[in-house]
Amino acid sequence: MFGSMKSGANAYAKIDIETGVLAASPHKLIVMLFDGALTSVRMAQQHMKQGNIEDKGRAISKAISIIDDGLRASLNVDAGGDLALSLDSLYEYMCNRLLQANLKNQPDMLEEVHVLLQDLKDAWDVIEPGAAAQVKQIQQINAQQIPKVASYGDLGLRSSTFASA
Repeated sequence: MFGSMKSGANAYAKIDIETGVLAASPHKLIVMLFDGALTSVRMAQQHMKQGNIEDKGRAISKAISIIDDGLRASLNVDAGGDLALSLDSLYEYMCNRLLQANLKNQPDMLEEVHVLLQDLKDAWDVIEPGAAAQVKQIQQINAQQIPKVASYGDLGLRSSTFASA
């Protein structure tokens, strides 16, 4: 009886997550990936502490999948340049640390990855969605409103005026 209620609750939770993903902006999707990876690492820490090897492995695998197939796969190296390359290397490092943590049963490695993920998520949280578009719009408005000055002569000044100042 309780098993069917639990599976029903899981089905509703899955639908809620899927609905959230479909309605989310690209920025929100990245936040959701960070949240999922952080939750999986915390679950792995709990399972490691309890000696639950199977669930620890499952949680670590999920974290690796989110980092590699989600965060890392979403990088655009052409547009992101050096920053995207650095993040790619960092995500690869995190996946390797998670593998080592699983093999060696090292909680400190899990904590290291959790701290790295949390730092990245905190930075991502302060990024205003659409901030780049707003900056570009302001630059376009400024370019239209501020007249271009070709030379000192256009201002009615002689270049020698500045030399004597």
